[in-house]
Amino acid sequence: MPVRIRPTSPHAQIYRWQIGNTLSILHRVTGAALAVGLLALSYWLVCLAGGPESYASAARLFSGPVGMLLLLGWTFAFMYHLLNGVRHLFWDAGKGFERGQRHASGWAVVFGAIALTLCVAVWVWARLS
Repeated sequence: MPVRIRPTSPHAQIYRWQIGNTLSILHRVTGAALAVGLLALSYWLVCLAGGPESYASAARLFSGPVGMLLLLGWTFAFMYHLLNGVRHLFWDAGKGFERGQRHASGWAVVFGAIALTLCVAVWVWARLS
């Protein structure tokens, strides 16, 4: 009997991209980024405990352009993950399941994470200047 090749579900030609799946993917990606950020935080803490020379090397690494970009990304990941977690707490309480509420809360999480990240970046920049 010949094997019929069937599309996987949901099929890419039928399925329409939605904000819900984008937010779910972003939540998983930010969780993974935060796990890597935990390694960076651990490195910084070990260098801090290791003395002035090791701390200076870690400070040099994190104050460079790549380090600052990573810190900005980890800040966004933290803010997004936090706000999306609060959104899920509301869902656990049985609130916000209507389509309009889900979309509005999703966009609020995205824009809130961007706004909070920019606020932290401006605050840090002002403290460094």
